[in-house]
Amino acid sequence: MHEREYDDLLMLYGLYSILKLRKKRKKKRIWVRKFLSKRDKVSHTTTILPELEADDFRNYLRMDEDTYTHLLSLVSARIQKCDTQLRKAITAHERLTATLRFLATGRNYTDLKFTCGISQPSLSIIIPETCEAICSVLLKDVIKFPKTTEEWASVASLYEDRWNFPNCLGSIDGKHVRITPPKNSGAFYRNYKGYDSLVLLAVVDADYKFLMVDFGTNGRVSDGGVIENTKFYKKLIDGKLNLPNCRRVGNRDLKYVFVGDEAFALKSNFMKPFNVRELSTEKRIYNYRLSRARRVVENVFGILASRFRIFHTAINLDLNNIEKVVMASCVLHNFLRSRSGCQYLPRDAIYSEDTENGTTRTGLVADDSNLANLQSGPNRNPSTEAKEVRDNFVQYFNNEGAVHFQNKFT
Repeated sequence: MHEREYDDLLMLYGLYSILKLRKKRKKKRIWVRKFLSKRDKVSHTTTILPELEADDFRNYLRMDEDTYTHLLSLVSARIQKCDTQLRKAITAHERLTATLRFLATGRNYTDLKFTCGISQPSLSIIIPETCEAICSVLLKDVIKFPKTTEEWASVASLYEDRWNFPNCLGSIDGKHVRITPPKNSGAFYRNYKGYDSLVLLAVVDADYKFLMVDFGTNGRVSDGGVIENTKFYKKLIDGKLNLPNCRRVGNRDLKYVFVGDEAFALKSNFMKPFNVRELSTEKRIYNYRLSRARRVVENVFGILASRFRIFHTAINLDLNNIEKVVMASCVLHNFLRSRSGCQYLPRDAIYSEDTENGTTRTGLVADDSNLANLQSGPNRNPSTEAKEVRDNFVQYFNNEGAVHFQNKFT
């Protein structure tokens, strides 16, 4: 056989092999599912939202239509994409409604795609991007951390007017946010309640708004790391928050303080309740008066979890995207509290008291199992100054600062 004939046979054999392989190949998957290609007809933005009454619209997206339109105008420039020759871009309206629905329900991407008409891979990009855009646009305007003594004094004045606790600069607590942990992370995120979490630490004012949020400490940290790792706490200890010093209230000088539960350490600028094993009548009244101010942060966590049901699920995203989702929820809470007022926060959602009958209504509160164990480190012995500050509040609440109904609730 000539060399040329041999080459021709090899070439023919090669072509035969290629054709044979092509026959064995599986049929290509469709480029886009049929119902997704009809997003403009089957999406909730065209089939559901236009038909909703005002109350249903508010329940569906957790805000009224005017507020939604305003929010859309703020974030559109950051989330709108351009059309291509192959397909039309998903609109800013579709992106924002998908994100708000995800936060409101906690549904996973696989489930959410059927109402949004957006594929799961696209949702995994769109929702974190939109959450990031919400934070970029709103964060500095709606979560305002006081920077001057005058701003801190304004926060304290509102606490005194609403909760009869003078010189209170904010209520502090932490909440465990359930997560699906990264692979091979072991027990790194496992908290003392036995599930995986990241901790959301917050300072709130008397108007049920966040003054400061810190998120990301792994749930396993419980002995001081949560609060002591925050910039807020370091500045508090170093005296760099520009806090007012003291104010004459009644017959005594009272220090400006933050309030928290028994898990925190007592500091000269941080008040906590007395242990139940050492309660006298005077100390019991102090505990009651402090708890009235402290319940605000518990209400805020309860309201946040009620409005954004994502907090009732184990968030199954990567850690960076979990932070975007949680921060966007906190930003939206303050945004809606400012714009929607009583519609977002009805009276039955907050703690209240019937001073005539001595009964209380707890309102919306976070489940105790979701509240963080925020002990403040190994040095648990309070300073003499811290004890004197607390004793000064005890005397004030039992004398010139007493309210007529306090004995009914102690």
